[in-house]
Amino acid sequence: MDFKNIILALRNERGFSQEQLAKVLHVSKSTVAMWETGQRLPSVEKYEEIADYFNVDMDFLYGRTSIKRRALFDESGSEYVNSKLVTSISRKNQGIIINVLGRVAAGIPIDAVTDIIDTEEISLEMARTGEFFGLQIKGDSMEPKISDGDVVIVRQQNDAESGDIVIATINGDEATCKRIRKYRDGIELVSSNPCYEPMFFSNEEIENKPVRIIGRVVELRAKF
Repeated sequence: MDFKNIILALRNERGFSQEQLAKVLHVSKSTVAMWETGQRLPSVEKYEEIADYFNVDMDFLYGRTSIKRRALFDESGSEYVNSKLVTSISRKNQGIIINVLGRVAAGIPIDAVTDIIDTEEISLEMARTGEFFGLQIKGDSMEPKISDGDVVIVRQQNDAESGDIVIATINGDEATCKRIRKYRDGIELVSSNPCYEPMFFSNEEIENKPVRIIGRVVELRAKF
């Protein structure tokens, strides 16, 4: 079962309206509506808050198991539920589901983007280090390593080290994937494909165009 159906069922069980659920989870009504239509998924922290509020297992929220309630323990610490089943599920699927975006427009917060084309799973260890999203690459500027249609996993951040591959917006356009090189008087955004010239921006241009880093690429999910 998808998360959109799970959250709708949990809300209906409580007899809540979307507005009431939004209030207890400290989100907007429109956010709840987008969860229930599959346009958006919660952050890692919000998944945990939902699990706590409804007293359900995280794997149930992710649609990995039909075991709804969290495991109960007796006084000796032994689980009442089938511990072998739960362990096998958690070991096989210890990860977090993130959205893959088809495009990212300048000036729009990542969690407000509705162009969600797919989902990917990242490890729980990675998820604990920040907020992440997937982005489908368009074009051949980062070939041969990153090709058109590949998906990159991006950690949301507004700065990066020289040499990192970043997702940046330039002059209000859609986000682009480039390697960043930092200099005292500006930055250079470099394509891996030699057919594309590096783009240099002075410190003044960075502020005025503007040029904004929205994330650092941490992983590639290549297509074959």
